Amino acid sequence: MGRKIVLLIMIAFQVATSVAQESANERQARRIFTQAYNQVMGEQGSSCHYDVNIIGLYKTKGDITFKGKKQKFVDEKVNTWNDGVTAYMAFRKKKEVHIHAAQSDKKDKYSGKFKFTLDDFNYSISEDEGMFLLTLKQKKDAKGTIKIVKAWVTKKGYVPVRLRIKLAFIWTTVKVSNFKSGGISDDVFIFPRNQYKDWKFIDKRNE
Repeated sequence: MGRKIVLLIMIAFQVATSVAQESANERQARRIFTQAYNQVMGEQGSSCHYDVNIIGLYKTKGDITFKGKKQKFVDEKVNTWNDGVTAYMAFRKKKEVHIHAAQSDKKDKYSGKFKFTLDDFNYSISEDEGMFLLTLKQKKDAKGTIKIVKAWVTKKGYVPVRLRIKLAFIWTTVKVSNFKSGGISDDVFIFPRNQYKDWKFIDKRNE
C-alpha cells in the first residue's frame, strides 16, 4: 500500500492545462505544480526515499525510482521492477516472484482505488515553514475519493519535501528525502533474474 500511496502523490504533481477563470494565486499554484511534476515524472527520471504514515496506524518506508512508464520500488516487504512492459514483484519473506503486465491493476490490490483526475480540484499556494505549500481541494461535483492534497516544496527548485493526502476521512503523510532528478539509467528497471534463480516464479499476466 505504501508504494501505491507514493505513486498517487507523485501523480498529483501533474497539472491540468486549462487556466480559464483562474485567479493569479491558482495560476501560480498550477505553474509550480507543473515544474515539480516535470522534475518527478519527466523523461530524465527521478528517485527518492519516502516515509509513509497513515494516521499512525500504518507506517512503511522505501525507495522509488521513476522514468516515464518505468518504475522501481524497494520497500520493507517487496522489491519491484517495472520496465514498462513487464512488472516483477519479489516478495522477500515468501521468496516468490510474481510476474504481471506492466499496467495491470491486478499487481496491487490498491491500484484501482486511487484513480482520479486533477480537473476534480481547485488549487492554491501559500507559504509555510519557509516552503511553498500547494493545496488541491476537491470540487463539489467531483466523484473521486481524494478530497485534499497538500504538497510542501522548496522555494528554490520546487523539490518535494512533504505531502499529505486526505482519502475519504483518512489522512496520509509522506516525507520525501534524497530526491534526485535526472541521471537515471534504464538499467535500473531491468529485473536481475540471476539473483532470484532459486525463488519460485508465478506468472500472473493471463489472470
